[in-house]
Amino acid sequence: MDRRYTRQRLDEVLRRTCVRLGMDHRDATLLRFTNNAVYSLAREPVVVRIVGSRALGHRAGKVVQVARYLAEHGVPAVRLFDGVPQPLVVDEYVVTVWHRVHVVRRTATSAELARLLRLVHSLPPPGDVPAWAPLSDVRARVADAEELAADDRRFLLQRCAEVEERLRELEFVLPPSLVHGDAHPGNVIVGEDGPVLCDFDSSCVGPPEWDLIPLAVGRTRFRDPPGLYGELARHYGFDVTEWDGFAVLRAARELKLTTSVLPIARSQPVVRRELARRLGDLREGRTAGRWFRYR
Repeated sequence: MDRRYTRQRLDEVLRRTCVRLGMDHRDATLLRFTNNAVYSLAREPVVVRIVGSRALGHRAGKVVQVARYLAEHGVPAVRLFDGVPQPLVVDEYVVTVWHRVHVVRRTATSAELARLLRLVHSLPPPGDVPAWAPLSDVRARVADAEELAADDRRFLLQRCAEVEERLRELEFVLPPSLVHGDAHPGNVIVGEDGPVLCDFDSSCVGPPEWDLIPLAVGRTRFRDPPGLYGELARHYGFDVTEWDGFAVLRAARELKLTTSVLPIARSQPVVRRELARRLGDLREGRTAGRWFRYR
């Protein structure tokens, strides 16, 4: 299989997108690339996101729905670029285009995240957003992996089945709502008008407890300062680590964290060492092993 997500290919997709929209692609900055390639244009107040998996391209339609829903309800969040039918399909790649937020502070606080989550969770659940299925994208990434050993593939699919069985047995405390799905300070941009949410790829209607898991797992797996999660729980008003379903949600989150780079593992060799570390810890049941974020 060829390398689908090299910098050269992504830059070409960006160029073609900008030609279609009448924008200037030159000197754009690639802000990050794990699940999506996110470019900031140099000459337009615009951000372009290119989906980093063929199997997950369908999520872009949901991302557009959620962004519009949050805009309708006045929730502070990034806004889609006006006057562009979205999502766009450029060759085989799926693209969305956004107004860029002028960043005034590099990192959001857990308290700011908690306030945004409480606002999102208070909304009436939208009827056109899919229900929570936390491991569906894990299966999709396994199917779309650029390179994955057969025994690793079998292991991941078996682990998905085991965790899904445990998820079905959970009794949640909080009422279902719109859920961000990947709630951590990195998905909050602090702009001139305050903090705004971004990245709705994992949004769904489901248990709000799921939005408290990323920072809780960040404390256990990445050795994040304990105060990050403590502040979130305090300002949100619920400590998911004290709930008896925490271990199951942690297992689901760790599967997502491990497999997020599978569709780009050949195109971006820098992720392979950390991927091997995480797979090894999951296989051996090492719950205390430290992980490092994909770069």
